[in-house]
Formats: sequence, C-alpha cells, structure tokens
Amino acid sequence: MRERGRSAVELRDTIEGFLNSCREPALLEPGEEILPLAGGNYALDVRGSRLTLQAWDRARNWTRRITEIVEAGGSRLEMKVERFAKREGRMFLLDLGRRGGAELGRKSGRLVFRERFRLFLRRQFPEWSMAEVSAEADLEHSLSPAFPRACVKQGQHAWAAIACPPDGDASAVLSFGLIWLAYLRARERRLAVQGLAVYLPAGKERAAALRMLCLDPAAARFELFTYTEHDHIVRVEPRDHGNLDTRLEPCRRPSPNREGAWERVASLNGVERVPKHDGRVSLRVRGIEFAEIAGGELVFGIGERRPARAHHAAEIERLVAELARARSAGGRREHPLYRQCPEAWLESQVRADIETVDATLRVEPIYDQVPAFAGGERGVLDLLAVDRAGRLAVIELKATADLHLPLQALDYWVRVKWHLDRGEFGTNGYFPGIELRPEPPRLLLVSPSLEFHPTTETILAFFSPGIEVERIGLAVEWRKGLEAVFRLRGAERPE
Repeated sequence: MRERGRSAVELRDTIEGFLNSCREPALLEPGEEILPLAGGNYALDVRGSRLTLQAWDRARNWTRRITEIVEAGGSRLEMKVERFAKREGRMFLLDLGRRGGAELGRKSGRLVFRERFRLFLRRQFPEWSMAEVSAEADLEHSLSPAFPRACVKQGQHAWAAIACPPDGDASAVLSFGLIWLAYLRARERRLAVQGLAVYLPAGKERAAALRMLCLDPAAARFELFTYTEHDHIVRVEPRDHGNLDTRLEPCRRPSPNREGAWERVASLNGVERVPKHDGRVSLRVRGIEFAEIAGGELVFGIGERRPARAHHAAEIERLVAELARARSAGGRREHPLYRQCPEAWLESQVRADIETVDATLRVEPIYDQVPAFAGGERGVLDLLAVDRAGRLAVIELKATADLHLPLQALDYWVRVKWHLDRGEFGTNGYFPGIELRPEPPRLLLVSPSLEFHPTTETILAFFSPGIEVERIGLAVEWRKGLEAVFRLRGAERPE
C-alpha cells in the first residue's frame, strides 16, 4: 500500500515496526551491495518534518532523507529517499529471512555485479559506447540472468561480452556467451559483431581457455579476461593453459572365469556385465549397477554395498527381478527405479546396440568415463569406442535436454585427443590388438531426437572445423529399442 503525506514520526514508526518484525533485516539501494542491519548499525532521526536514516558498516556510511513509503508489507518495505544535491531514488528494507526478501536480495546481488561488469568494459573498451548491459532473464533466447551480458559498439563495429560473478558457475558462462553472440548478430543486422569477450574470476579460467582453443577463429574473435576481488583485469592467453587436469588409469582386463560361485547371478536374464578398467566387473540391469565382482568376490546393493555370501543369492536374485520389472520399457513411469539414472539406461541401450548408433563402430571394447576428470561428477555419460578402421569415437549421451551438452562433450573430446596424441591408450592397455589411427577422435552426440536443446546448433556453429561432430537423434521410445531418426553433421539443422 502506498503511504503518502505522512508525518516524519509516522514514517519512522512504520519503518521501526517493519524492522522489529524482520528475522534478518537488511538495507538495499539499487546498484550497491546489501547492507545487513544488525548490532545497532543504523539510526532513524526525526528533526521537524524530516526523517533521516543513517546506516553503516566498516566500509560504508549512508545517510538518506526518507520522503515517502511507497510500499509496505510482506518481506520488503520500499521507500522514496533523497540523497545529497536533492537527488531522489529508491531504497528497500528487506527481510532476508523470508522468501521474497531473499529473492530480492539475490536479484540485488546480480545488479551489483552488473555494475562491476560495466566498469570492466569501460576499462577494456574505453573508446566504445555501451549499447546494452543486462542481467535480466530472456527465456525465449535461452539467456540466463546469472551472467550479465553486454553489447559495446563503435561505429558499425560491435563486441558481445559476458561475465561470470565470483560465485557463479564458470563452466557454464561460455555456452551462454556463444548464444548471446549469435543472438546479437541476428538482431543487429547493421552492426558487424566481431567477437565475444568473456570475464571470469581469477583462478577459474582454465576450462574456458581450453574450450576457446577449440573454437573457430574464422567464425568470431574470442577474448578471455580474469578479474580479482579488487577489479584488477588481466587478459588471458588460452594457449598458456594447455596442460590438462586429466589422467588415464592403466586398464586391467578381468581374469577369465573369475565369477566362480557368482556365475549364476552374472548370467541372470537382463543382467549386463561391464568390465571396468581396474579389472572389476560391473553387474547392471538397464544401467543401474547392483553388484561388482572383483577377484571372485561379489559386493551388492543399490546405494550401500555389502559383501555377498552364499545365503545372499536368493536376495540378490529378488533385487535383479525387481530392477528388471521396474526398468522395463513398459514399466510404471512414476516408479522411482524407472525414473532413476535415465542416462545410465540410455548407455545400456547404446552398449547393446552400438551399430545402430554407428554401423562402423566395433561392438567391443567400449569404455566408459575414460579418461577420468579431476573435477568429479559430470552431467553427461561418456563412452569411448573405436571403429573398424581404428579411429576413436567419443560418444556423449544425454537423455534430457541440456544446453551445455556441446561444450561438455568438447571437454571430454579434448582429453581423449590429448592421450591419443601421446600414445597413452595402447601403453595403458586400452583397445588391445587394435592399432589406433592418429586422426582426432570423432564426436558423436546421442540423445532422443526431441531432447536436443534448441541452442545446440547455435553453439556447434562456433566449433573448429577440425572437430568432426555428428548428432544422432533417437526415436522417442528408445527404451524399447534404438532407432536413429536423424543424423546431422556439425551445425546442420533438421529439415
């Protein structure tokens, strides 16, 4: 409710009542960082018809005359204030302990970083004008509010720019940056948008640098910068980040006939045996691992594992039967086991019918998650296969739409190529008896046809032409069996 014409005392009483009701009071002025109000670091002073609010912390001291309460209620109180030189503006009191206040606080954080980003650009492009700086969501064009974006121009030339905040996901910013660059080029037909400038917190630039090395310099110019907490900007040369955080563990083939007493479990209908690089054998039902065999010993369970003894055989068989029922193509879609790990189920189907994905690929060996990432879990599943001519193929699987799939796949491709160039697959026991060709691996993106994100072609259009990419779209009922409904190279679009 808007409250006009109230006396200074009435305004003070309203403000104090709101603050007393707050669980976690804070002061927000747009463009500034939030100032928590705790420990008596604020004062309300009535002098005649004037109400003054003063608030401070170690670095700031604000004094504002409050002239009107624009809106009061819920988790925020909006005020019209007067600064020095009679400049009017808005100020908010928030309760960060309530949902609405916390959301406004997060939005304020984005606005604060947007202004820092504007400062970065003024330093890097001093002779250019700011055509646009935004931290708003644009769902229609898949642009995230988490990363402020900008367009700077000079005459008929322009640059796209994007930044990752200090607590943002540095691995995601380049995807959105490429989408932003393509969007500006389509929108600003009269401008020559030359390239993309990316700003990252210092120390978080390695992944973006490696990815930029794989982009096509003929498609656009790409510049990478880092910033510190004191806003010191440094230009980064991507070639200085050529050493990878990757490792290739030696591959030990499982000893033959070591299942021993557990051969019956391994041979149950629907059970898949998947050798691991360390010599263990994974037992799975449509992608969900329920047991492992190592040296003739078996551990089992979904989640928590325990060693199996002879009297556990019936229990394990019941577990296999339950998994087979729940994860059948005609199973109940609301069942937790049906919904669990869709990428693992897709991997199971691809392993069982790899020639439908690509008729040139060998049925075996097929390795998963090789090489390993130092960063831990990733959002996609990776398979590494080889064709009959000895050329490696990186297969990235995704059962649901993911905007970041192309660049996540590129991360894995880079690591596979790294080890291939150094001849490390053969020396570590992978692809025994197969002479691997030195050509860069092929990159196959496999997903249900309707689950490729609409921006996939946009991002792939910036890939280096030396990276051979193919998208394979599967029929929607892929759980019943694989059927490729389209095959597209590079950034080709379905007809």
